[in-house]
Amino acid sequence: MDPSIGNCTGEFRLLSFSVSADVQIVFFLGILLMYSLILLGNLVIIVLISLTPHLHTPMYYFLCNLSVQDIIYVSSILPKFLAITISKVLRITFPGCVTQMFFFTFCVGTEFLLLTSMAYDRYVAICIPLRYTTIMSKVTCVLLPVASWLVGFLTALIHSLMVSFASFCGSQDINHFYCDLKTVIKLASSDTTHIETLLLVVCIVLGLFPFLLILTSYIFIISTIVKIRSSKGRMKAFSSCSSHLTVVILFYGTPLSSYMIPESEHSQEKDKLLSLLYTAVVPLLNPLVYSLRNNDVMSAMKNINEKYFRFPSVAGNIMNH
Repeated sequence: MDPSIGNCTGEFRLLSFSVSADVQIVFFLGILLMYSLILLGNLVIIVLISLTPHLHTPMYYFLCNLSVQDIIYVSSILPKFLAITISKVLRITFPGCVTQMFFFTFCVGTEFLLLTSMAYDRYVAICIPLRYTTIMSKVTCVLLPVASWLVGFLTALIHSLMVSFASFCGSQDINHFYCDLKTVIKLASSDTTHIETLLLVVCIVLGLFPFLLILTSYIFIISTIVKIRSSKGRMKAFSSCSSHLTVVILFYGTPLSSYMIPESEHSQEKDKLLSLLYTAVVPLLNPLVYSLRNNDVMSAMKNINEKYFRFPSVAGNIMNH
């Protein structure tokens, strides 16, 4: 598509954070470290699950999808952020901005639904364990992630097409470190009511509604755990879903607060800090939460290490503590 159709100048400027040169260097090094660790951590999770037969279960299949999504997610945002931070070149082309917006929306929508699928898996495993293998069949385990990716893709495609046909003939300065949809449409010189309405609907359908489903699942899960007589049994049941619950709280809290709290109640700088939290910190915590406190994953890491690499057993040391 010709950029001049949707954008008078063909490009935007990402203003990022208003900080001194020294702080920008610290920002660059910190984000570069986080990006590297996110890629490494999620790749390790994917490889471990792929190479370890006893991890070929619904929960870890969903986790593998979550790791793939996290890699795409951060790679659509952080490399450009690193580039503008170190080079001071703030320009991003209009097609580049729309592409970044597409992948961000695609991944956020997909993660909401993947986390909902994982909550359903935990609900079935804890509340109706005798029917677990029947309900969470191979077909179900394929359909749920496929549906999550497909819905995320279609939502992102609709948003991107609508923005592509909007006009941007005024200010080209995006007061953010990436092409945030809510920030970009404020710069439009054409009517964006339809885009804003769709954004609100998507926040409800792909954000609030799945969150309510997860909340309902955990009400039943906690109710079932409380009824378990042995403390060991209660701890085992809770530990099987604690990692997922932690990720849900971290991931849902930041984007929903950013998109659903009225503008007057928080500044753009707070918006950017919240965005940095869920575009860098949360994806970094995901592999840590699902690995360091998970004996199955740590055991798999130890076995893969002994079989292929024979490095000093860091995984074994962590497990022993």
